[in-house]
Amino acid sequence: MKQNNLALSIIIGVCLIISSSIWAISYYNKDSSNSLSVTGSASKEVVSDSAKFSGNFSRIVKVSNLKTGYAQIAQDLLTVKKFLVDQGIDDKNVTISTVSMFENYNYNNNNTQVEKEYTISQTIEVSSSDINKITLLAQKTQDLINKGVIFSTNAVEYYYTKLPELRVTLLSDAIKDAKARAQKIAEATGRNVGDLKSAASGVVQVLPANSLEVSDYGTYDTSKINKNVMVTVKAAFSLK
Repeated sequence: MKQNNLALSIIIGVCLIISSSIWAISYYNKDSSNSLSVTGSASKEVVSDSAKFSGNFSRIVKVSNLKTGYAQIAQDLLTVKKFLVDQGIDDKNVTISTVSMFENYNYNNNNTQVEKEYTISQTIEVSSSDINKITLLAQKTQDLINKGVIFSTNAVEYYYTKLPELRVTLLSDAIKDAKARAQKIAEATGRNVGDLKSAASGVVQVLPANSLEVSDYGTYDTSKINKNVMVTVKAAFSLK
């Protein structure tokens, strides 16, 4: 009799566990069916309001001519400064690095090192809200080369400085877009969208105008003046 009672107790216990599990699964599914997660997006075309131009000038000299090389760099700097003034660039917009020097490793046909040789260089950066002036500046650097300065330039970089403020506005619009999408999906099942339960913003994409080349980690194009700023939001809404 005791064995029968023990067996009955075990059976009842197992049934209770199974019953609890089924209730838990049913409750979870019910909760999941009462919410809907969607992704919304918003974008806006903007025009860059800041630009940066950068370049460097250099001299390659033998170790025995380092003094002459530094003198040439100093003269090149004066030529570059005059060039910037002639282009209407204000000193406050110019950043000039210190002179840098690194050794060039040259070997002759016998694989023995010849006299040490160094590259001496200096970098300048010009930043301004005058986009046209910076663009024209980059196009006229041939004048420096014509004057004997060994000058190399980087592509002009264009920025939009009001991005933090715009991001806030776009996030709000993206949530509205997410809710509109959720409503369309809910209507297809005869239900309506309720309150916002949670929201998580995605990365900001700053793309060239008319471009769709987004990145999972976000992107910030600096090559074009006209840009398209886009944000995404993953939002969850209750269903009624």
